[in-house]
Amino acid sequence: MKRLLILLMAVAGLGFAQPPGTRPRRPAPLKKAENATKWPIESLVVEGNHLYTSEQVVALAGVKIGQLAGKEEFDAARDRLLGSGAFETVGYKFMPGPNRAGYVATFQVTEVEPVYPVRFEALGVASPEIETLLHAKDPLFSPKKLPATKAVLDRYVGWIHDYLAAKGHPEKLIARLNPVGTDQFEIVFRPARNYPSVAEVTFDGTKGVPQNVLRDAISGVAVGQPYTEDRFRELLNTAVRPRYEARGYIHVKFGSVRTEPVKDVEGLKVFVTVDEGDSFHLGKVAIAGPTPLRPDALLKAGQFHTGEVADFAQIGEGLERIGKAVVRAGYLDVKVIPERVIDDANKTVDVAVHIDAGPRFTMGTLMIVGLDLNGEYEMKRIWSIKPGTPFNPDYPNEFLASVRAQALFDNLGETKSEVERNEREHTADVTLTFGGQASKKKGPSGQLPPN
Repeated sequence: MKRLLILLMAVAGLGFAQPPGTRPRRPAPLKKAENATKWPIESLVVEGNHLYTSEQVVALAGVKIGQLAGKEEFDAARDRLLGSGAFETVGYKFMPGPNRAGYVATFQVTEVEPVYPVRFEALGVASPEIETLLHAKDPLFSPKKLPATKAVLDRYVGWIHDYLAAKGHPEKLIARLNPVGTDQFEIVFRPARNYPSVAEVTFDGTKGVPQNVLRDAISGVAVGQPYTEDRFRELLNTAVRPRYEARGYIHVKFGSVRTEPVKDVEGLKVFVTVDEGDSFHLGKVAIAGPTPLRPDALLKAGQFHTGEVADFAQIGEGLERIGKAVVRAGYLDVKVIPERVIDDANKTVDVAVHIDAGPRFTMGTLMIVGLDLNGEYEMKRIWSIKPGTPFNPDYPNEFLASVRAQALFDNLGETKSEVERNEREHTADVTLTFGGQASKKKGPSGQLPPN
């Protein structure tokens, strides 16, 4: 609070220039009192956001450039952001703007994670229609990333229910977090009525992949879950198709899906007809388009096995290694996008890899917590990422592990690293915290490997 008052007093010292020879007007008492705590917003900045754009956050906050605002307005904006259920913490600060006619306001947010994709099931209207509704209601809405907090889900269920009721479908709705693959989930909005559950699954027409492999893949996500055919087919694509693509069957199709009641338990037995197609081999893998690193270095990192069966599980791991290499070069938000080029005649598939690198982050400031001045000096001396050079997000933890392995300090307790990104300047500030009663050992200084 003391810091806030100081900032407000600094802002209150700003003045507005009068033309030469113009006699200043004396403001009315009420206006003068208001202007002592409220000034025009020159610009709005958001820090700490990764899932949502700054424009989305500002739109939800409800403040605008040029608006007269002070503590009351920013408290209300903070409450709106926290009330959305999308943020764990929200703070704000402001300082005099470059024009000295108002202030630069900054929202500092911590987003709720993880987030999940969204699916709408058996609602009686097309999914794009529901998405349009939610976009209009919530500036943060995205069908690809929604936090599964109670506040968010309850609010969305209410909006969808009211919309459907106005269209003559007043059925009660629920939102659930359902599995769609190994360690993957989605949020499903659907009617609250009971559906029969999947009890057993059998596949017909399988040769390239054993039945037990397919059953294991589908059982973990489907058995015990409410059955609708649309939902079940999505699970086939997310959980079973990868088992085929790991063996080169890239044209696999799931044909008829039929059900029958199971006699000894309450539920359904599901029969799936599979058309496997042919197995393909991996042809050429190439980096397509611009890339911040040398294409040959990225392909080497990918470790692709051309000429062998096109195992898209291994190919996916190779793409992750490529992304990791680009991230370590400072491109923290890189996206690696594969494009398949299928040659049906030769039963081969080429992969063109597109790199969307995004902005490059550089090292900002390094802060040491928990060490005396000698220890702090030594840590900063051997820290190899200098300000302004590309930031490797793996380095802080590698640095701490090396410090511990080389036993550079006595009584070294728990250590941790924290990274704070500045989205505006594209810098990363690092805080290293040392627990215990750590003290630098006497003798030769340690030497850590370069970044």
